[in-house]
Amino acid sequence: MKRNLQIKELFLKHFDRAKTELKFNNLYELIVCVMLSAQCTDKRVNLITPKLFKAYPDIKSLANANLSSLKTYIQSCSFFNNKAQNLIKMAQAVCNDFNEEIPLDEEKLKSLAGVGQKTAHVVLIEWCGANLMAVDTHVFRVSHRLGLSKAKTAQATEEDLIKIFKDELNHLHQAMVLFGRYTCKAKKPLCKECFLSHLCQSKDKEIELD
Repeated sequence: MKRNLQIKELFLKHFDRAKTELKFNNLYELIVCVMLSAQCTDKRVNLITPKLFKAYPDIKSLANANLSSLKTYIQSCSFFNNKAQNLIKMAQAVCNDFNEEIPLDEEKLKSLAGVGQKTAHVVLIEWCGANLMAVDTHVFRVSHRLGLSKAKTAQATEEDLIKIFKDELNHLHQAMVLFGRYTCKAKKPLCKECFLSHLCQSKDKEIELD
């Protein structure tokens, strides 16, 4: 469909090889950041992680972390109680089942506590440049506003986007995240500044009246 191709080309043009805004130095830090970012802003995660990684610099130290102590480092993050438990369980599984090496296989990643499909895909997209799509709240909203999907779940939306775009999914995922975060916002989308405005048929599009 010509319109979908135009949308893809414009995303890739305006967000040239976009990368996550999460700050990390290695694969261990990446998976922790992505787990913390669920229903939490990247900005908040980036404020939390410097002290967190100083206290727990590697997977082994995280596996041996005291739960109460770990919570003090991430308590400003949403759902910090569950996330603290999952972080320790994830690290323990990596140490016990994968010889302290975080697996770069989707199914093995998803076997870890707190790692669902979206988290696994984001890790593989950011670390390996994998041709995968991950659907967070921004990608879900943008997909529906642009008429790329009418699916009611993130996974079904992901399937729609894969069928439409096929390749360069890693760059498109991050482009859609940034676009949803800063332009196509949940409240008061910046429609007048939007490079996709002419292709958008959203009912909540802000239309300037004569």
